Amino acid sequence: MTQSVNRVVLAFSGGLDTSVILKWLQQTYNCEVVTFTADLGQGEELEPARAKAQMMGVKPEHIFIDDLREEFVKDYVFPMMRANAVYEGTYLLGTSIARPLIAKRQIEIAKMVGADAVSHGATGKGNDQVRFELGYYALDPDVKVIAPWREWDLTSRTKLIEFAETHQIPVSKDKRGEAPFSTDANMLHTSSEGKVLEDPWDEVPDYVYSRTNHPEDAPDTPEYITVDFERGDGVAINGEGMSPATLLEKLNEYGKTHGIGRLDLVENRFVGMKSRGMYETPGGTIYHIAHRGIEQLTLDRGAAHLKDELAPRYAELIYNGLWFSPEREMLQAAIDHSQAHVTGTVRLKLYKGNAWVVGRKSPFSLYSEKVVTFEDDAGAYDQKDAEGFIKLNALRLRLLGRRGA
Repeated sequence: MTQSVNRVVLAFSGGLDTSVILKWLQQTYNCEVVTFTADLGQGEELEPARAKAQMMGVKPEHIFIDDLREEFVKDYVFPMMRANAVYEGTYLLGTSIARPLIAKRQIEIAKMVGADAVSHGATGKGNDQVRFELGYYALDPDVKVIAPWREWDLTSRTKLIEFAETHQIPVSKDKRGEAPFSTDANMLHTSSEGKVLEDPWDEVPDYVYSRTNHPEDAPDTPEYITVDFERGDGVAINGEGMSPATLLEKLNEYGKTHGIGRLDLVENRFVGMKSRGMYETPGGTIYHIAHRGIEQLTLDRGAAHLKDELAPRYAELIYNGLWFSPEREMLQAAIDHSQAHVTGTVRLKLYKGNAWVVGRKSPFSLYSEKVVTFEDDAGAYDQKDAEGFIKLNALRLRLLGRRGA
């Protein structure tokens, strides 16, 4: 028996899936639907979503289209980048980090309009259902969650299109038939999965890439840029101050031009299966490299190595949808503390799919040319001190060696 629902807030893109979900919710739950569309810099026109929702009977005052680009980068992407979070050694978590913000805003809207339920369009096979719903429950423990893909019998794109046509829901021409792959995009990245990408032996067709030029077609001349950091966050490119979202967008332009940030990955989903995806994170890749570059100068060895130990754990929490968990917040506090002196400038070289740090400087640098020089250091470092240091560290090895003899 379907649980009674009065009003539901739906994460709504205006595409085929969420348009079908909107009508399905109206029919199945006989409830009022409130739509929420987040502008996370995905580069798509969002006003058609408003028109479509209104055409399907949603009241104008119950159609929310929110520009969350600055909040997304400032409060989600940048904190994650301070941690140098990378999942399974390569994935910069572009999809994962967007979900908690969407969930947060859905719950806020639900409270504003007096809704008793929220809904999303994630399937029952993926990670996003977990990320959305862990966010919902963390922020409103008693909220009703409706996940249509776990309830309905519309198990294929063909059935979705048939449902849409039966109920006079407009279907974009390029959605008719089997799509070659599915995509999700925001300001940080674009992910593509399914269909032509499902065989991990087959190379990703070049038409799948949408955010980056092919590295082979990138300019034959390297480009140099600088990124300025203050307390672990990027604040300027080439000396020009920028807001978080503007800075990431500018880095995206550089990454696109030089074919930077492509990733072909077979990953372990939280739900247990392996999946193959193609990710493009042009600006995020440059930013990640630059951030590590300024940390090389400004972090003490102990702090830097501890951060490298914590980063995989932090990345796993984000990937698994635990942004609002106490353990993520504890790690964030430690990471943010480490960034107090992560201030300075990094110079990078961009060329044919790669970004390298080629220079870095900071008013808080721990690098001492006087100490490390191969030339005469005028007594800044006494090399005789190394003998005792080595012998103390070798003591247990020497004892073990004597026992073995």
